[in-house]
Formats: sequence, C-alpha cells, structure tokens
Amino acid sequence: MTPTPQELARCIDHTLLRPDATAADIEGLCAEARANGFYAVCVHGSRVVQAAHWLADSEVKVAAVAGFPLGVTEADVKRFECETLIDLGAQELDVVLNIGRLKDGDDRYVLRELRDVVEAADGVPVKVILECALLTDEEKRRAASLVVESGAAFVKTSTGFGPGGATVEDVALLRAIVGPKLGVKASGGIRDAAAAAALLAAGATRLGTSAGVAIVRGVAGMPDPVY
Repeated sequence: MTPTPQELARCIDHTLLRPDATAADIEGLCAEARANGFYAVCVHGSRVVQAAHWLADSEVKVAAVAGFPLGVTEADVKRFECETLIDLGAQELDVVLNIGRLKDGDDRYVLRELRDVVEAADGVPVKVILECALLTDEEKRRAASLVVESGAAFVKTSTGFGPGGATVEDVALLRAIVGPKLGVKASGGIRDAAAAAALLAAGATRLGTSAGVAIVRGVAGMPDPVY
C-alpha cells in the first residue's frame, strides 16, 4: 500500500552533503524540511549549528555524518568526531563503517569501533553506513550482524557517494539480518515516489534523499512549491 504524503515525509532524512553546499543552501534545506514535515535533515558537521538554528522550535531533527564518506578515519578520530557533532547539536549520527577492515575479516576491530561510537553517542541514535555496493552479500550479512551487536540504532545502505545506491534487494537482506527492532535506512539514488514506496515495502524505515520534496509531491500529485 502506498504511504500517504505525510507518512512518507516522516520517513525522510532530507539530505544535502555536496561539498559545495553554501549556508544559503542549508537554510533552504531546512525550510523545505519544515514545510514538508520531514523527519530530519542530514548535513556535514560544519553545518550542524546552522541547521539547528534554522530548525529551532520545529520537530525536524538534525542528523550529521561522521567518518564520511570513506569510513577509513582512525577509530579514535571517528569517536571524537561523533562527540563533537553531538556537542554542536546533532540529534542523530550517520557513521560510515570501516569497509576495508571488514573486508580484511577484522570483525573485532569493526565491532570495537562501532561500540566506541555508540558509547560516545550516549543515547543519540547511530546509523551505520555499510556502502553495500562495495560488499558481497556475505560481507553485508557480517556487517549488519556487527551493527546489531554494537548497539547502534540503524543499519544504512549507502553514502550516496559510492558506486551504487539503495536497492530493494539490499534493504530486504539487511532487514532479514537485523530483525524488527533495528531501523534500516535506505540511501542513495532515491529519486521518485515509486522507488521510495518499494524500499519501504522491502523493510526500510527511513529514507535518505536529496529529492524529498519531489518524492512527497509525487505521492500527493501536487506541483513543486516555491520557497
């Protein structure tokens, strides 16, 4: 069943992670998030304070990325970045898993890093980005299992900067591994209402997209607004 525009909006992290995004772009992102009732905006760390200011007195949360987009930051640096983002006002964290260490089979390292990040977050929800397009199905299963064991709140498909984005198959696989209690965030290449609905039907509980306005308007059959 296709979700209503309001239901769909509450699943969307309205995202702007382009390196050339300006303060005016972030202000516009926040205005769109307010107007459409999105769950959160997702921004780089240097924009957290601005986003929090422009979303003050709204229900829209501020999510920030860490170890982004490669995931290869040294573990202590990644932990410190997460602590800093929370101090700045981030209410959720989207953290990239160390993909190379996972491929090494060094699950102990990966789990220790994830547990450190979750501990540093101190109750702030952590979404762990796997970059599924770089992983085999067996690696996806291992990674998702480590996310569950770490105490993170979500497993997430993609950064949007890798070789592929969210797929129905990956969402269904991740949902099967993490079970009903963890969130699954589909991210990367979600451009229209049909794709969004298919990913939610496959088991996603959150969608990361820069096309949130177009997606919600597509469900509602409405023209794009002018801000």
